[in-house]
Amino acid sequence: MEEKDSFDGSRQEEIYEKVVRAGKRTYFFDVRATRKKDYYLTITESKRKYDQDGSHFYQKHKIFLYKEDFEKFAEALGEAVKKIIKLNQESSHQIEDNVTSQFTDINFEDLDSAEATEPAAAEND
Repeated sequence: MEEKDSFDGSRQEEIYEKVVRAGKRTYFFDVRATRKKDYYLTITESKRKYDQDGSHFYQKHKIFLYKEDFEKFAEALGEAVKKIIKLNQESSHQIEDNVTSQFTDINFEDLDSAEATEPAAAEND
C-alpha cells in the first residue's frame, strides 16, 4: 500500500481502508502501521459543506485509535449503540401508547346512534 508522513514525522503504511457512505457524510476506517509495525486505526468523518459563493469544501474530523484502546473503545461503542436502540424502542412505545390511549375511548354504539339520528334530522329540514 501507500506510505505517508504522520504528524510526528515518522512514516506510516496504509494497510486497509473501509469507506462508509451515510447520507451527507462519509466515514473512512483506515488501518495503518508505523515503521515499527505498530497498528492503529484512524476514523475520519468527511462532510461536504458550502461556502457563501456556492463552492464546496470537505470538513473532516479524525480520531486516532491505538491498539491498547481497541477493546475499551469497541465495548463503549457497543454499549452506546445498544442504549440508543433501547431508547428508540422506549420512545416508539411511548408514542404508540399515547396514540392508543387517545383512541380507546371510542364507543361504537355512539356511532350507530349518531348515524341513526342524522338522516332523521336531514328529513326534517
